[in-house]
Amino acid sequence: MTMDRRTVFFVSDQTGVTAETMGHSLLTQFDGQAFRQVTLPFISTVDKAEEAVRRINATAELEGVRPVIFSTLLQEDMRNIIKSAHGLFLDFFDAFLGPLEQELNTKSSRAQGKAHGMADIGAYTLRINATNFALANDDGAITRDYDRADLIMVGVSRSGKTPTCLYLALQYGIFAANYPFADEEFESGKIPQALVVHHRKLYGLTIAPERLQQIRNERKPNSKYSSPAQVDYEVRAAEAIFRRYDIPCINTTECSIEEIASRILDKTGVERRLRP
Repeated sequence: MTMDRRTVFFVSDQTGVTAETMGHSLLTQFDGQAFRQVTLPFISTVDKAEEAVRRINATAELEGVRPVIFSTLLQEDMRNIIKSAHGLFLDFFDAFLGPLEQELNTKSSRAQGKAHGMADIGAYTLRINATNFALANDDGAITRDYDRADLIMVGVSRSGKTPTCLYLALQYGIFAANYPFADEEFESGKIPQALVVHHRKLYGLTIAPERLQQIRNERKPNSKYSSPAQVDYEVRAAEAIFRRYDIPCINTTECSIEEIASRILDKTGVERRLRP
């Protein structure tokens, strides 16, 4: 049974990424429930906190049901202000820091910005460098930098290679390149020498033809590129190449980018240089 839409607020003294990530993970467990999601970042002053409360209360009055509030506020005075709002207040840091402080017998710093800030300039620089590498090696046109790659994603166009490479770079500082198979590979059944010499770095992405056709049709409707016959041919040809060269692969049809990346790292043993 479909339920009424409920507004969810993600409240943070920083970007709100942590609240969004953890909140989304919980919300996905409620099938049939529609959510309107609103992020209120940088709530770092009393004025901003009180304005957030007014906004939350106005939503509660308008919709006739109290909103859900996911919070990662660290300052107690800000947290107390938001707690006064007419909503279900769920504080991630408050829920976990207290038990951790007790278990570790020490007080946490409760410092703002540590989760996603630039406190570690080395980690920040590594993320930027890895992301730049992924963007520069996105389409197979440049292969001379493959010596620097930790992983090289291969497969048909629109199977998820680019977003996976960028996710690995941003989250873990991994240098991932992307080589899309094209007519030359499909017709010959062979991969170029630039890939052969880096065989151990290769990881294939495949996808159900029906899903790939849907994705391509959104990009180039009514074209050969998105036709069922072309899509089916490319998927079968790519999977034949994977078998011929013994390239491990994952079917991305029903996987999120996060799941694709985690499965690849688990199978390959590539070490995460950074933790999110």
